Amino acid sequence: MPTSKAQVMLVDGHAMMRQSIAILVNLESDMEVCAEAKDGREAVAALNHNSHVDIVLLAVTFRTISGFEIIKDIQSLNPVLPVLFVSMNDEEIYAERALQAGARGYVMKQESGEVLISAIREVLGGNIFLSKKMYTKLLNKVTIKRYDTEQLINTLTPCEFEVMNLIGEGCSSQKIAQLLGRSVKTIETHRFNIRIKLNLKDRTDLIRYATRWVSGQQ
Repeated sequence: MPTSKAQVMLVDGHAMMRQSIAILVNLESDMEVCAEAKDGREAVAALNHNSHVDIVLLAVTFRTISGFEIIKDIQSLNPVLPVLFVSMNDEEIYAERALQAGARGYVMKQESGEVLISAIREVLGGNIFLSKKMYTKLLNKVTIKRYDTEQLINTLTPCEFEVMNLIGEGCSSQKIAQLLGRSVKTIETHRFNIRIKLNLKDRTDLIRYATRWVSGQQ
């Protein structure tokens, strides 16, 4: 039966999180959850069977690179379908990368339900949603010359960026390989490429740089 309510699709690996967000969304008179998926494969399958989705809430953790990969898959099916990231990870580290990947907004899971609903409405209205703090930070980047370090950071691939942030959080190559589902050899290759791109002379320099980046001291 046709409905005037905005159709919301949820993508999150945790069933309890999907249920919590679904309750919030379905309480609103102008929107409802029409589909759910636990990963990118299920999301693509659901979109193939439901052409009436108005927005995707990509409520995933960046402990794996899957969030960036999923948005690419979604855009390959429907380039104009808006995606709103809902993540537990620090927006100051990941929000800009999410926008670069094609998202229309970024909300941290620590925010209230009211903020999430407002974000959904903003994105459905064709706007980009960020917290005031993050919006100000990005606006300043338009008016203030970027530092060379930031320009170098932008040369990293999404995988390299994720590895660098995990290094900054104190993770070893073995731990990173486990978190991302990659081999240790692959992670070591990423570490080497990061060092080359950021002009870092050795592993100690890489750890120091990554730690400062994650702590916001760069």
